[in-house]
Amino acid sequence: MLFESTQDWLEPSELLDGIIQEQLRLVSGYGGSPSTTDLKRLEEAKKPAHVAVSLMGEPTLYPMLDELIREIKARGMTAFLVTNGTRPEVIAKVDPTQLYLSLNAPDEETYLRASNPIKNLWGKFLEGLDMVRDSTSRTVVRVTATKGLNMFDPEGYAKLLERAEPDFVEVKAYMHLGSSRNRLSRDAMPTHEEVVDFAKDISEALGYPLSDEVPLSRVVLLSRGSRPAKIDF
Repeated sequence: MLFESTQDWLEPSELLDGIIQEQLRLVSGYGGSPSTTDLKRLEEAKKPAHVAVSLMGEPTLYPMLDELIREIKARGMTAFLVTNGTRPEVIAKVDPTQLYLSLNAPDEETYLRASNPIKNLWGKFLEGLDMVRDSTSRTVVRVTATKGLNMFDPEGYAKLLERAEPDFVEVKAYMHLGSSRNRLSRDAMPTHEEVVDFAKDISEALGYPLSDEVPLSRVVLLSRGSRPAKIDF
């Protein structure tokens, strides 16, 4: 068992209180400039409605993730869970508003090269795809398109996506940020046009039509048509 005790972890309610407090701290300085700050938007920012769990690290390692997600939803906020899919037993237990799983390779060899894991977790990842298929949450599989690394074999991606049966597929360009800069160059960032072309190839192989795109973010959305594009909460 990975975790035998939760005594060294923050309780979900305490963790969420801290997150909200930090959000208030981050936006507090904007109130000093009413001429350049939209005060209505500032007030909205003081009452967060959505929680992303998480944008850094692997959130399924937190041993009270199920309780945290329930706490978030109990406070009237949406819970977006972003995972690499390697802990399927956790994915099976949680019920976020929206479940994101990262798919960065069409095959095991590319997965090992792109993810550079400490050990081979391809089998666990495939189980994670099954948990996406069985989830009652809104589901999204995100493909981070990295030039020269994983932008090939759309049929291979489609085969894995068919296994997961997500509501949406998000094809997004790699951005040259953070620690990834230590192993990838700026040339690894595809243009929006290249992302669109790659997304079209996946769309044709999978049968999910293109639903939307945001050129500024270099992202394309494919939809199965099983869920509305916007979340009502």
